[in-house]
Amino acid sequence: MSIGTAAIYSVLGIAVVFCALAMLMAIIIILYNVTNRKAPETPAEPVRAAAPAPEPVLAAGTAGDVKLYNTDPRDAAMVMAILADQLGKPLNELRFISVKRIDEE
Repeated sequence: MSIGTAAIYSVLGIAVVFCALAMLMAIIIILYNVTNRKAPETPAEPVRAAAPAPEPVLAAGTAGDVKLYNTDPRDAAMVMAILADQLGKPLNELRFISVKRIDEE
């Protein structure tokens, strides 16, 4: 086989591949448009004023017992209050399992 014949076969092979890819792309576009066809829009109902939202009900009580290690209840309560304030959440929505004082030496 000469170089000219090999070049012709190569060009024909590449052309067949590109034609197959173009047909595959066309089939995908057609299927996409068929499956995503939007239904005709119906006139929307007039917007009514929403009823006022009820006041949120806050959870009462605590989220369980807290174990204190090497700290007194006043300091633990202060730490929990500061953390709740930093997080912007009510204290009764947070769950503290334990508070442990760590002394620096």
